[in-house]
Amino acid sequence: MASMEENFPRGGTQKKPSEGKAPRRPIEQDNLFDIPYEEGSQKRKRIQEHKGKQKKLKAEKKEAIKANAKDFELLTVEALSEGMLLLGCVKESNDFELVVSLPNGLTGFVQVTHICDAYSKMLNEQVATEELLEDLNSLSDLYPPGMLVRCTVTSVGKTMDGHQSVKLSINPKDVNKALNTTALRSGMLLSGLVSSVEDHGYLIDIGVSGAKAFLPRQKSQSYIKSANKGAELKIGQYLNCLIEEVKNNGRIVRLSISQSEVAAAIATEEQNWTLSNLLPGLVVKAQVQKVTPYGITLSFLSSFTGIVDFMHLDPKKAGNYSQSQTIKACILSVHPTSKAVRLTLRQVFLQPGSVLGQLASSRIGMVVGESVVKSFHAKTGAIFELDDGTLAFARLKHLSDTKKSFKPGAFKTGSKHRCRIIDYSLMDELALLSLKRRIIAAPFLRYQDICPGHVVEGKVLALKPLGMQVKVTDHIRGLVPHLHLADVLLKQPEKKYSVGGEVKCRVLISNPEEKKLILTLKKTLVTSKFPVLTSYEAAKPGLITHGFIVCAREFGCIVKFYNDVKGLVPKNELSSEPIPSPEKVFYKGQVVKVIVLKCEPEQEKLLLSFKLMSRPVSEDRGEQIPKKNREVTYETGQMVDVKVLRKKDNGLKVSILSDNVSAHLPTMHLSDHVVNCKLLYHWLQEGDILHRVMCLSDKGGHITLCRKPALISAVQEEQVVRSFSEIQPGMQLAGYVRNIMSYGVFVEFPFGLAGLAPKAAMSDKFVTDTKDHFVVGQTVVANVTSMDEEKQRILLCLKLSEVGSEDPVTESFSLLSQCFEEMKEIRGIMSRRNHSKVAQNLCGLISGQKLELVVQEVRGNGSAFFIGSRVAGLTVTATRYHVGDKSLVAGQKARVLVLHVDALKSAVHVSLREELLNLKAKRLMENSQHPAVVQHIAEEFAIASLVETGQLTAIPVASHFNDTFRFDSEKLKVGQAVSVTLKTMLMGDHGVLLAVQGPAKKRAFIRSRKESETIEEGLAAVRHSLCLGDVVKGTVKSVRPTYVTVAIDDKLTGSIHTSQILDDVPIGTFPTSRLKAGQKVTARVIGGRDMKTHRYLPITHPHFTQSIPELSIRPSDLKGDGSTALSPEGDNPSERLRPYKAGQTVTCFVKKYNTIKTWLEVEITPEIRGRVLQLLLSLNPKVLKHPEKSFKNGQALSATVTGTDASETNLCLSLTGVHSLAEGTVTLGTITKVTPHVGLTIALPFGKIGKASIFHLSDSFAEQPLENFSIGKPVRCCVLSNEDNKIEISLRQSRTNPKSKNKVEDPEITCVEDVREGQLVRGYVKSVKQSGVFCGLSSSVVGRVQFHKIVPFFIPKQFMYEQYMPEGKFLTAKVLSVSNKESHVELSLLPEDTGKPSVLPESLGLPRCDTDEGKEEREEFKKLKAKRKRRVSKGEQEVKPRKKRARLTDEDDSGVEVYCREEEEEEEENKRQSKETKHAEAPRLQVSSGFTWDEGLNALEVPVSNRKEESSDSEEEDAAQSMRKKQTKKEQEQEKQRVEKELSKLEAALMDPNRQPQTADDFDRLVLSNPSSSILWLQYMAFHLQATEIEKARAVAERALKTISFREEQEKLNVWVALLNLENMYGTEETLMKVFERAVQYNEPLKVFQHLADIYASSEKYQQADDLYNTMLKRFRQEKSVWLKYATFLLKRGQVEATHRLLERALKGLPDKEHVDVISKFAQLEFHFGDPEHAKAIFESTLSSYPKRTDVWSIYIDMMIKHGSQKEVRDIFERVIHLSLAAKRMKFFFKRYLDYEKKYGTSETIQAVKVAALEYVESKSSLAES
Repeated sequence: MASMEENFPRGGTQKKPSEGKAPRRPIEQDNLFDIPYEEGSQKRKRIQEHKGKQKKLKAEKKEAIKANAKDFELLTVEALSEGMLLLGCVKESNDFELVVSLPNGLTGFVQVTHICDAYSKMLNEQVATEELLEDLNSLSDLYPPGMLVRCTVTSVGKTMDGHQSVKLSINPKDVNKALNTTALRSGMLLSGLVSSVEDHGYLIDIGVSGAKAFLPRQKSQSYIKSANKGAELKIGQYLNCLIEEVKNNGRIVRLSISQSEVAAAIATEEQNWTLSNLLPGLVVKAQVQKVTPYGITLSFLSSFTGIVDFMHLDPKKAGNYSQSQTIKACILSVHPTSKAVRLTLRQVFLQPGSVLGQLASSRIGMVVGESVVKSFHAKTGAIFELDDGTLAFARLKHLSDTKKSFKPGAFKTGSKHRCRIIDYSLMDELALLSLKRRIIAAPFLRYQDICPGHVVEGKVLALKPLGMQVKVTDHIRGLVPHLHLADVLLKQPEKKYSVGGEVKCRVLISNPEEKKLILTLKKTLVTSKFPVLTSYEAAKPGLITHGFIVCAREFGCIVKFYNDVKGLVPKNELSSEPIPSPEKVFYKGQVVKVIVLKCEPEQEKLLLSFKLMSRPVSEDRGEQIPKKNREVTYETGQMVDVKVLRKKDNGLKVSILSDNVSAHLPTMHLSDHVVNCKLLYHWLQEGDILHRVMCLSDKGGHITLCRKPALISAVQEEQVVRSFSEIQPGMQLAGYVRNIMSYGVFVEFPFGLAGLAPKAAMSDKFVTDTKDHFVVGQTVVANVTSMDEEKQRILLCLKLSEVGSEDPVTESFSLLSQCFEEMKEIRGIMSRRNHSKVAQNLCGLISGQKLELVVQEVRGNGSAFFIGSRVAGLTVTATRYHVGDKSLVAGQKARVLVLHVDALKSAVHVSLREELLNLKAKRLMENSQHPAVVQHIAEEFAIASLVETGQLTAIPVASHFNDTFRFDSEKLKVGQAVSVTLKTMLMGDHGVLLAVQGPAKKRAFIRSRKESETIEEGLAAVRHSLCLGDVVKGTVKSVRPTYVTVAIDDKLTGSIHTSQILDDVPIGTFPTSRLKAGQKVTARVIGGRDMKTHRYLPITHPHFTQSIPELSIRPSDLKGDGSTALSPEGDNPSERLRPYKAGQTVTCFVKKYNTIKTWLEVEITPEIRGRVLQLLLSLNPKVLKHPEKSFKNGQALSATVTGTDASETNLCLSLTGVHSLAEGTVTLGTITKVTPHVGLTIALPFGKIGKASIFHLSDSFAEQPLENFSIGKPVRCCVLSNEDNKIEISLRQSRTNPKSKNKVEDPEITCVEDVREGQLVRGYVKSVKQSGVFCGLSSSVVGRVQFHKIVPFFIPKQFMYEQYMPEGKFLTAKVLSVSNKESHVELSLLPEDTGKPSVLPESLGLPRCDTDEGKEEREEFKKLKAKRKRRVSKGEQEVKPRKKRARLTDEDDSGVEVYCREEEEEEEENKRQSKETKHAEAPRLQVSSGFTWDEGLNALEVPVSNRKEESSDSEEEDAAQSMRKKQTKKEQEQEKQRVEKELSKLEAALMDPNRQPQTADDFDRLVLSNPSSSILWLQYMAFHLQATEIEKARAVAERALKTISFREEQEKLNVWVALLNLENMYGTEETLMKVFERAVQYNEPLKVFQHLADIYASSEKYQQADDLYNTMLKRFRQEKSVWLKYATFLLKRGQVEATHRLLERALKGLPDKEHVDVISKFAQLEFHFGDPEHAKAIFESTLSSYPKRTDVWSIYIDMMIKHGSQKEVRDIFERVIHLSLAAKRMKFFFKRYLDYEKKYGTSETIQAVKVAALEYVESKSSLAES
């Protein structure tokens, strides 16, 4: 201890010298022995001074070394004491504690209650309220691993299993308790924790009583942005705080947490630190006092002494420390009693706030075969070097298995040992080792090493009510729950297991973060050989495995597996025999064998079955046959995609794509329209895909599907009944006719319910035969009239007067529109039937089309039949009415108009009437009424022509699904005059306008009914005498999210809407949840709802007494006089919505989220509904991912009215407060287009489109500004301007979230005035011109960088700037000058100006401008300039003198400037003024004069005029005027002659045939002279594209297509291909597809498809090319060239296997005669691009089958000559010349063989070929003789 005191005085005061001895200075030491790392003690000095004996000297030396070794001993747990201050590093963050790494390999724990007082207070509040607090963050969020923290020891104890445990605290009041307010000084670095978040900053807890520490928000911004990832500081967050200012004697302290300031903080003497308040983590300047092998002693802060052990010497400087050397050190620990201070010299600790690195987790647990001892320390342990060169430390107790077996001699330096890495000390940056054999041999070291499903062995630690505790290893414990102690439930487990006994378990759940291990002892699970199911992703259909039952109920069993994966076994899958009560058959904990039927990993849904028999698991992954023994069940309403397998008599057999399950789709369920059902059935074929088909029923293993839109809509909108108990009289339901009997019609509804419509209730007309009115399968709407609950029977009514819409016009138009939409789909199916000429011809015809046909026959009844190439295979007829007064004879040509195309009968109905063929022009208006004449009647609609114009219109025959029968007198007839109301102004794809008949006609269909009849048959059951304002009492019958049904008496039921429950509805609540079924309520009648239509009736309505009463229980309504009424304006929706104005705030209630329409449907009052579009749901983009999860049915929301929808029946609302896109509005948008170097196109609410430039994407510009943006991504944006429907928006956080207060690194620059001289700015390169580099600083401001201001090097070529500064490159520049008048900004990129590295790398080796080499280069360029100047015509210079431009000095001049400025000074000036602020140029499309599309459009460049552009400078004009005045007559004459010469030169140039066009006028002259030349048109397009005028280039292409003669097919095709190229490069996918569809119509489709495929491939759009080729293979299956082009495409991309599969497909699709040729071509492609060996195999296989195909032999020989060896080629020739072929062919091969040998062989091989030929001739002649 004396030695300790001597080396490490306790600080503060100097030790008094002994009597008679001179006083000593504390730092000065005398190196007595002059030995490195060994210095004598003070005692040694005295011995030397007294010149004692040598023996005594040696003894003293040994004693000093011993003392040194003792002084530098490493910290141990025993050396720690309560109150000791330590610097630690967070190792792990758990829910309730932090694991902290301490120096010298120690570990401590900080409990969640020892963080800080504010955090503890929030914890207590959360426990007390039992509600999660939003502001309370978990420890894992606040304390990431690697964070350095100051902590103090609170206790050192032992755990239950005997291990020592160190408890720590990081609470500032514990760590900084030695500090008081008077001790606080500016510059001190303290630890603090955030205790409160204020408006202008944060209150920080620094643990000093009486001191209030405040961190201003601006002082935290840099830390938040860089270290906190932009997030606000949170309560309980640990900070290194630097005191900036101390006020009021330490009572008020201002802090900073700037990383740069904190990292540079050093503790100084001025801060008045003492040994009592010295803190770990402080960085000090220290002097080396003593250097020893075990560490060094330091003195710091003038009077304090500390030690550095060997672990904390800087590894880079170890061995280089010398006495009195000044170094930086960091305090590691301070002992509370001895005041011993330990420090570290490691670099990472010398910058406070640093984060320590971690060892790769894969290294921990690794066994190292040979680790070398670097040093051994008898009291602490040994340092080893591992196999990868890193150092590691093993404590003494880990060097041997037991204390007795420990041998220090075995750890000499250099000795090798086998060890295992057991941990990593973050504080020491050392791996921790163990040499214990049992640890090296242990299978598991950490919880992370154990995975679910592992079988482990352990010892029983304890048996508790919860289960059994098992010791797996010394540090790993597991729990076997009571349920898992055995296969059956044990009542007395202690009889089976004893403490200390060995058990074999299997891991169910492993949670390393919480150090939890759940095990099972169920023998079946432990010994199971089946796959272990640990994740939903692994649950593939067909997988068989073991699990255990956790729940058995009436619906089935829930089975659990490993890692908490669980699934459901439905009741029907429990057994082959029905099990009525599963809970009686199965028990909890039972181990079962299951098979996976279906799994949805995203929803964590798993469907299982106990029925393992007859479920073979197919391993064949190829083409699958639909499964009969299904593992999947389908619910009614489930939407699926199906593939047609084959046609049956009554429908289609289809396969459900997702599960490969077969199902039945009846013909009559293909559509709501009977005629379309037949058409779809006729034209659908095997292999066709149908999307969005609904499952109607899944019974008895048979799945029935439905495609009727009416039924699908009813199910999705919940307008259905699922059980008999839900049905009420008056309900209106959509269904279909199941059966037709003589006494009525049976109608079935989704979910299996059915009812009878008696003959009397089928129609308003008299029904003679029920089959005349409906057909089986037809869609109908039925009204429930009555029910028989005992017999479960339902009576229905189908009369139009009962079910008809109140707006028959809208209803009939809706049916017509739907019918034509389906016909459009059918045409699409027909267009895919390439093999059918009839189908293609039918597709090419539409109503209203005019044709030139030939009369085939004229019948006796006056009708005529026609033929023609366009109508081959079709029956074309014109009735006598449509032939008119024309006299037709067979063979005569006639011009006809198509009235209707019957695709079912392949018939076309035409007319020759003049009023139809010769249309009249007249502007038509929507919803305008016109007289019309019926021209043709089809099943679902009639074709009529407008009297005024002759245009064809389609009008519906029926006004409703049930409107199917009419008497002959009511039917429309050809030639009948009708009144129609136009509903569409565009003809669309069907060629006709859509209209409806006048209202008078509609009313004639429905027979008027007597009032008494309505009451008797309709709603007599619910007639009531209630009036508005009546108060009624009732019982709550059922509670729904948006309404409550109330039973008023036995028969009458009323309804309470959710808005009629409370006067003031709290936002976010569910009002209907306040009422319970059975509850008694008192309510007031406020209105009535019609049972048929669910519309709200005004109180004056005659049927009010037959309505469902609408009630209110709002206190204000019950207290009032009952005057409140619904629908005061009657039943007109627009009138009801009139009081609501845009911007008004309303309370609404969620009805549902419509996933198809992507809007939220809400209800404001019982009769007023609204919609919230997706982009107006929230300002948080995350909500848009799953809106249905954020909004619950019935929830009250506050919304802003934005207007009404198009039908004026619904309010349009916003939940974000946005009701218009005014300037400054913050809203969500969806990215629709990403334009490189320009910005984003974003879809905004209200159908608007906004543009965001790259300068408005973030407050901090990035190298790749568009990297994180993709199409479809929702973003938050702010409207900058909205003028002329052009909306500019910003995504900057400073705009979209102004309260964030984040630092804006790149402020907005709106004009030149925002730029200051000397300012550093950032931007993107716009373009590189001859006058410099133009850099965009914002969307409106562009700066110029002159070449000599870019780099300090001499750059001889301008292209180097273009190479290293491409468009869009991110730059930092300094503003040199700003001209507000001219809007010019001059910039500099020089490193000395920007402080950034040079734009061009120094590695290019370019000479600097200020060196001799650079000056020489510049001189050479000046000489070149002089030569170029001399080349200019002297006469021209004399005749046209001009004022010299002021030149830059040599110092300002760079090589490029000198080189580029000579000839084009004026041109450059003009360019700079006109183009400086232009947007970045788009890549240019260029075409060559030699027109080859394979090479792309890349050759032609429009030459620039060599003529000098005259300057418009006023000074030059003045100078010219003065020159003219001074000219003599002779000079004036010369001037006149010169001007004439110039004009003649210009005329000659224009007449020169070789002259290249230079302006748009030049091109116009050229195309006028040669209008059918596609190359001229393409050059004209390229000219516009040079100037990035895309629209003009498109216009030129359209002109070309109209101008070029229709006979010039190739020339037109060239223009189409150029237009496709243009759209591909500059347009969108939509514009490209539009051009492509037009090109296919006007050209040979195959050529257009091939060109587009080439365009996609050349522009590297491989996915689109691949899809297009697949389309081509379907459409042009018989075209050999398509298969070959696709094969070439695949091989060029390296897809060899895909090419092999393609060859197999090609051989199936092509005729047999083409096979050999195709195989040969594929083999050639393989030689060129694929695998030559595979190509040889193909040729050999082909030739073995077709040995006499000499063309194939010849190709094979050619290929082998190019790609094979000489031996292989000779072998093939030898085989060929021995074939028995015709003499002529043999002569050809012998000649080729001889030519080959002459070229590649020797004289011997040549002679051998000649001999073989001679032998062949002789053998032939001998055969002839014989």
